[in-house]
Amino acid sequence: MSPSAPATFVYDPPREPFLDVLHVDADLLVVDKPSGLLSVPGKALEHSDCIEARAQQTHPEARIVHRLDMDTSGVMVLAMNAQAHRHLGLQFERRKTEKTYVAEVWGQIEKNAGVIDLPLVCDWPNRPKQMVSFEHGKPALTRWQVIMRNERTTRVRLFPFTGRSHQLRVHMLSLGHPIVGDRFYATGDALEASPRLRLHAESLTLHHPTGGKRVTFETACEF
Repeated sequence: MSPSAPATFVYDPPREPFLDVLHVDADLLVVDKPSGLLSVPGKALEHSDCIEARAQQTHPEARIVHRLDMDTSGVMVLAMNAQAHRHLGLQFERRKTEKTYVAEVWGQIEKNAGVIDLPLVCDWPNRPKQMVSFEHGKPALTRWQVIMRNERTTRVRLFPFTGRSHQLRVHMLSLGHPIVGDRFYATGDALEASPRLRLHAESLTLHHPTGGKRVTFETACEF
């Protein structure tokens, strides 16, 4: 466990709604993942509850294609057959999808928009934390835009070009504005200002596995 993460973390995912389905067809199952629920099972038995397991209770064929951090909420897509799984997997791998996130960060960002181009690597002694490393990191690119400035925070929309682990969390930290409620990277008031990570996967655009039509799925931000 990292130094800035709670020493007594207990996995207690929300039970309601059990599974919030946004869309389902022969190829796709699109859900709205709540903050606090894993995307896939953890190693420990008590970490078995996750989006994939819940989805398979009503859609046994559903398979995970991509992941959101446990603390992040928002749009996730699962594949409903092997062909769709391959098709979607290649889209994510080749960066043919488009994702937007909403975040509330600590402090007031002066500029209205910008681009963060900082390579990331696992901070191994403090895993699962990540860190910027120009020597060992993998390329990571995020575009951001201010939505609204509040008294102590700034609401931003984030457009990740790459999908590195903790990319948005570390990139916003690099600006000096950690995401509110981030138990890995925020400290003091920025951590205590919210019981959850204020990061939400707002929309996901992809090519439908059957026919290739460009489709977008969205879900409103709770915070």
